[in-house]
Amino acid sequence: MATNNGYPVDLQPQKNAIHSTPPYSQGQAIPGHGQVPMMPVPQRPEGCPPGLEYLTQIDQLLVKQKVELAEAILGWETNNKYMVKNSMGQQVFYAAEETDCCNRQFCGPLRSFVIHIQDNLGQEVITLTRPLKCGSCCCPCCLQELEIQSPPGNPIGYVIQNWHPFIPKFTIQNEKREAVLKIVGPFCACKCCSDVNFDVVSMDESTKVGRISKQWSGMMREAFTDADNFGISFPMDLDVKIKAVLFGACFLIDFMFFEHSK
Repeated sequence: MATNNGYPVDLQPQKNAIHSTPPYSQGQAIPGHGQVPMMPVPQRPEGCPPGLEYLTQIDQLLVKQKVELAEAILGWETNNKYMVKNSMGQQVFYAAEETDCCNRQFCGPLRSFVIHIQDNLGQEVITLTRPLKCGSCCCPCCLQELEIQSPPGNPIGYVIQNWHPFIPKFTIQNEKREAVLKIVGPFCACKCCSDVNFDVVSMDESTKVGRISKQWSGMMREAFTDADNFGISFPMDLDVKIKAVLFGACFLIDFMFFEHSK
């Protein structure tokens, strides 16, 4: 298998990657969304939470945060909104943050939040909950965590920050709070004109199985907004619940490292 710095090429998130021959139909466009094609609803396998059947046919997600004029012009923090697509440009999910104004303005990127993720039928299929925690590596007893629920109210996994003085590290846990995978970030999450990669690795950190990449969005967008683009890749045969947990980890990483006011 071809590799790039030890990482399988076919697992790397590709910017604007569009497959030339889709394995299924392009679906209908979403009214009012600039004619964005929707991913057709696949058949739900037995044991798969409702709404996660989309992830059974996906090994890559592209998460694009919507640019808010109030943030870009006035610097006034608003609820984040995200469009989530597959590698063919079809919309899979729509995500929206729910926080109050005081929480956003005074707690900034450390704020607690609930993110509601809807499918193309407008049904909430995933809920992400982040409690208010300390953001300093000097407080290892109160690190960041995220709970992923699907359907809402039913926890299917957790993202737990691991203490390390220099390197961002997280543990991916299943619904029984058993450690399944780890996420290891770079020493410096601030890179100009290049992507910032967080590798998804096995528990002993010897095997790379996926990646969460904060993609470079251009000088103007990076300088004047905190609206970011992410690529997420994972094995096609990975447990669909763990795929959803890795998807949720992308939002926690965004808030922790890239949500600072410009």
